[in-house]
Parts: sequence; structure tokens; C-alpha cells
Amino acid sequence: MDGTRERLIVSLDAPDIAEARAVVERIGDAVTFYKIGYQLAFCGGLDLVRQLMDGGKRVFLDMKLLDIDNTVAKGVERIAELGVSMLTLHAYPKAMRAAVAAAQGSPLCLLGVTVLTSMDEADLTEAGYAGTPRELVLTRAAQARDAGMGGIVCSPEEAEAVRAVIGADMALVTPGIRPVGAELGDQKRVMTPYDAIRAGASHLVVGRPIMNAADPAAAAQAILDDMLLANWPANR
Repeated sequence: MDGTRERLIVSLDAPDIAEARAVVERIGDAVTFYKIGYQLAFCGGLDLVRQLMDGGKRVFLDMKLLDIDNTVAKGVERIAELGVSMLTLHAYPKAMRAAVAAAQGSPLCLLGVTVLTSMDEADLTEAGYAGTPRELVLTRAAQARDAGMGGIVCSPEEAEAVRAVIGADMALVTPGIRPVGAELGDQKRVMTPYDAIRAGASHLVVGRPIMNAADPAAAAQAILDDMLLANWPANR
């Protein structure tokens, strides 16, 4: 179970630091990996990053960086100094190459965000992209691989096809995870924990199904059990 526990990342989508800390306390030892995004980062979340790591937790900083090369590189250098485990940036080739160069020598795993799981083909068309989400995801996955990124973020629906593109060594992180019976919310391309692991995901990001549960620790454990069952042949 210890190896599986490292593969579940709880998204701390809380409105403030106090609530985020309360959720972490309620979850306890069931989870060792947390994601912090914009909502918390801009209300003291970077202090929480340090506190989580001091408490033996790992942190995924979900900043989805995208800017000119120099700005991306300088941002990545500073973030690497924080000691977080993972960082996202949008999977544009120039930005990825700049980030990889800036993170060289650090253990920071850079993740390229392909297509947000809240977007479908109509959303891409409206944004000016041609083709399907799957086509764009596979293109960006190949670009992330060629840039030397540590992994990518994609919908679990594309996980199997992406794994074939990036190989076995890169991290494949999938948000849009919903246990059977859970509400979809604003997610459009989703999958259960079991199916996502079977499709080739290395890490699952889960937010509301755990954060909004009456018993977050039990909700997290149920997802871990589902993940362990999916990976049973490798863990027996």
C-alpha cells in the first residue's frame, strides 16, 4: 500500500489556509501527497507548502506556468529551491525546454499540461484549436517527451494512448478522477481510479470526492483500495 499511497495526490481546493490545514489533519496518514493550485497559492499557500513538507508530506505545485522563456526559467529556478516534488507548466515546446534547462540538477519533476480535463472538442474549437482533444494531447505528449520533461498531465481517457507515446518512465498524472457514483462537477473527461490506473496513469489527482466527503480519510482510503486492486498483479 505504501507505493500506492505515493500515487494518490489530493488537490487542496480549499478557500483558505485554515480549511486546507483542517482537511490535511482529518485525512491524517492516509495521504502523503498534496496538490496546491492558484486558490491556495495566492492566500498564503506557499507557507503551507513548507509546513506540509516539514510534516513529511510531498507537494505538487500546480501553477501551469506559461510565459517568455526567461520568465519561465527564473520561476522554475525559484520553485525548485522550495523543494516541491512536482510543478506544472502548459505544454508549449519553448516553455518546456526553458523549464527543463532551469530545473537541471534538481529533483523537481516538471509536468506538461496537455488539455485541461474541463475542456471538450467544442471548447477547443472556441479557443481556436483544430482537431480533437485526443489529437492535441498526443501532440503535446510527444513534445513533452522530446523536451525532456518529467511527465505530463492529461485526462485519464487519453492515458493509454499517451503512455504508448511517452514510454514507461515518464510520470503520467491524471486529474478528472471520479469514484463510481461521484458527481462530475465541471469535469468532462473523467474515469474511475481503477480504470485510470489500468489505463497507464502513474498518479491520480483527486479533489472534491475527498475534500467534500463526510470522512475524507475514508474517502481517500476507498480510492487507494481501488488503485491497489487495479495494480494487483504488480503488487501480489
